[in-house]
This record gives sequence, C-alpha cells and structure tokens, in this order.
Amino acid sequence: MEIKKAEFIKGVVGDDYSTKDNLPQVAFFGRSNAGKSSVINSLTGRKKLVRVSKHPGETKEANFYKIEEKFYLVDFPGYGYSKFSIKLRNRIAKRIFWYVEEANVRPKAVFLVIDTKVGLTDLDRTMIKALKENNHKIIIVCNKIDKLKKSVREEKLSQIREEEPDIPVLLYSAKTKEGRESFIKVILDLVNSKKAKIS
Repeated sequence: MEIKKAEFIKGVVGDDYSTKDNLPQVAFFGRSNAGKSSVINSLTGRKKLVRVSKHPGETKEANFYKIEEKFYLVDFPGYGYSKFSIKLRNRIAKRIFWYVEEANVRPKAVFLVIDTKVGLTDLDRTMIKALKENNHKIIIVCNKIDKLKKSVREEKLSQIREEEPDIPVLLYSAKTKEGRESFIKVILDLVNSKKAKIS
C-alpha cells in the first residue's frame, strides 16, 4: 500500500495526547541519531514531513501526523542527546514517560527505532523496561541495515532477539526503503485491530 495522505496536525508539549476524532495511535520512540525521522519520512513517502536535522535532538515535542484519515503516527523526541542540558533532557524524558505511564490514550504499539549497527543501548533497555511494565506492545525497528553486510546484519539481529526474545523485530532501511511494504502492513494491521504478522 502507498500512503497518499500524511499531514501534521499538532505538537504536544503538555500531557494531553487525545484527539478530537479519537483515531488510533502508533508511537515512534528512539535514541537521538537512530534515524527515527528518516524512518517516518520514508514510510509516508514525504521527504520533508518530519524535519531531518544534521544535529540530533531537534524535536522537542510529540508531533502528531494523521495518516490516510485512519490513524495518528506520533513522533516523540529522540532521547539521550548528550549536548542538551540536563534540564532539557529530563524534560524530554518526562514527556516520554508520561505518555508511557499516565497518558489518557494508549497507542496500538510503540515502535522503538534503533541503529542496527549500534544495537540496543542502556537507554533503549530502560525504555523497553518501562514499556513492558506498562503493558505496551513493543516492536523494535532495526534501522540502517543498508550499512551492514548480510552476515553482520544477521549477527546483530541474533543478538537483539537473544536479549529480547518476546519482542518482534523489523529490519528496515530508511535510505533504500528495504522492508517498507511489510512495515506499513504491520502498522495497518495494528490500527485495524488485526494480528500483525512479523517475520
């Protein structure tokens, strides 16, 4: 399926994540520089839907994008950017954890975008722990697979699955769009309340 309509609706800096139309939400989390913005742009087919900065950590609010009038894709600030002040880092972390733990809506799933070469970091592990404790559906998105040889890709994937055997993993390249069709199908199955099949 091609996504033909994707539009920015609002940015949230407070604690109200509801929408007037109550459409389902899927959330995107990820460490700064994991390529989360590029992933969203490549999925929606909009090069500039989400601004991709040369400097990690530009997003400081939760941005809502309405997709095909069917659901919201919620893009959260990247976490862990060391050049932010401690105060700002804490504010971003608080915003993310509020959505995870206290928000007035629950996403159909949280897609955790990571850099496949780097693998899971301690920050990712902290996020996964919080998501599990609050019974969220988690899907790990291994981005930037185009930068790895097949053997290295398989090794990294094996490490992630060994560490988190209960969490589905999607292989993806925002650059080449490898895995895009199956990724979109997973999202649509989730928002349509079908069982998402992930290989």
